[in-house]
Amino acid sequence: MLKLRDSFFFLPILCFCFVFIVDGSVHEYNGEKFVGKGNAFVVHGGSEGIYSSFADPYNVTATIGDSYIRFEKVTFRRPKEAANFSSKAIQAVVFGVEDRDSIGGSAYGGQRAVCCTADLAKLGVCLEGEVIYRPSTENPNWPKVFGISFNGDDEVATLRSRSIKITKTGMYNLYFIHCDVNLKDLTVEGKTIWKNPNGYLPGRMAPLMNFYGFMSLAFVILGIFWFSQYARFWREIFPLQNCITLVITLGMLEMALWYFDYAEFNESGIRPVGITMWAVSFGTIKRTVSWIIILMVSMGYGVVRPTLGGLTSKVIMLGATFFLASEVLEVVENVGAVSDLSGKARLFLVLPVAILDAFFILWIFTSLSATLNKLQARRMTVKLDIYRKFTNALAVAVIVSVGWICYELYFKLNDVYNEQWQSAWIIPAFWQVLSFSLLCVICVLWAPSQNSMRYAYSDEANEGFDKDDTTLTLIKPSSTPMKDFKSAAEARPVQGHNGAWNGDLEEDKTV
Repeated sequence: MLKLRDSFFFLPILCFCFVFIVDGSVHEYNGEKFVGKGNAFVVHGGSEGIYSSFADPYNVTATIGDSYIRFEKVTFRRPKEAANFSSKAIQAVVFGVEDRDSIGGSAYGGQRAVCCTADLAKLGVCLEGEVIYRPSTENPNWPKVFGISFNGDDEVATLRSRSIKITKTGMYNLYFIHCDVNLKDLTVEGKTIWKNPNGYLPGRMAPLMNFYGFMSLAFVILGIFWFSQYARFWREIFPLQNCITLVITLGMLEMALWYFDYAEFNESGIRPVGITMWAVSFGTIKRTVSWIIILMVSMGYGVVRPTLGGLTSKVIMLGATFFLASEVLEVVENVGAVSDLSGKARLFLVLPVAILDAFFILWIFTSLSATLNKLQARRMTVKLDIYRKFTNALAVAVIVSVGWICYELYFKLNDVYNEQWQSAWIIPAFWQVLSFSLLCVICVLWAPSQNSMRYAYSDEANEGFDKDDTTLTLIKPSSTPMKDFKSAAEARPVQGHNGAWNGDLEEDKTV
């Protein structure tokens, strides 16, 4: 892997492009200012994975879908006081990530020179005041560099509208660059349109539309199974099954909203902020409710205890904190996001969510340990079997999650320039599949049936859970047998109508 110091010096600002307010694959520039980087002034215009235009297999000369980057009304404005000075060209540079080393000259003054200096111009390798670039070894027509200059004392210069056809699949970057210190207050307005063969979805997001379509179908199938059982045995429903019904409903809404979000984005090139916000919110609510339900199940709520007692407020507080942290993270990650970047600058938002996830997991397994021991002590074999299966499924999910997190970190650390954008969609898709799989296991374990009530809490079962107890409290072995023995002894003197002793006494006599 190329070292950072040997590559195009301004590429690290790719990680910070989320400061742009853009909608869809229509990248809009609303008075963006050029930023000084080395001996150049730059504005990052966008980065997206784009698939090449593909041809009709029956007629290779006719294209079904074209891929391109189109410039529309890109205008540069300079202050009135700067209009009295002659200026150098403002250039647009479009290049594939594999050609990043073809932008800029050899090391000069301890830095990699992007703008051609007087000394380099004397060598005849470039023109002073313009961007240094060399043709790609694979395609001599790349990178694409073109520009415009101000005429006389004009304050506005408009770049001619043009389209760049993409004939090779790859990650493409756009920068506006100038080398004139007199234009340090220059701003850019207008928009560029980035299109893939099948629509306007960025390359990294394109597979997610089909994925959420399949996930919507999967939730529909699960919903049909669950709701049919729910309607059939509605008289046997207990609180936990109502909570599972809520999670399935939220999941169906989330998957449908994500699909419509990507479908609208792909069709128009403008990301529908309203649908995205709803999808993000439903997803965050679903994850929060799922965590709370798993924690409540682990504590035995609705199955071996009627309430959470004094723990209710703590569970609600943890859930509310998780919701806020997750909502902020998802909004930053998705609302208005266009460029296919890994978002390393947003990692600080992941930390609170990761800590809360870990806290949930620790609390869940601590509660499960206590619940399993109490069920075993009371010999509730049916409920104990269900809880053991649930614990095993949860343990497998946690182990797989830890392994995937390690892979995700490895993936991001080794994909500095987002060259693996075509497989990046698998990372968010995996978490959706894992949570859906765990939901399916829960639905199978606690599916509504004619025997559902035997899994629910019952006062007659004398389950005796402390309302605020999350740790194991063993009952002395002698207490229950002595109580039972005493009760049996007191019952023996009772006679029936015929003067005979009761059944227990008759059994003792025969022995």
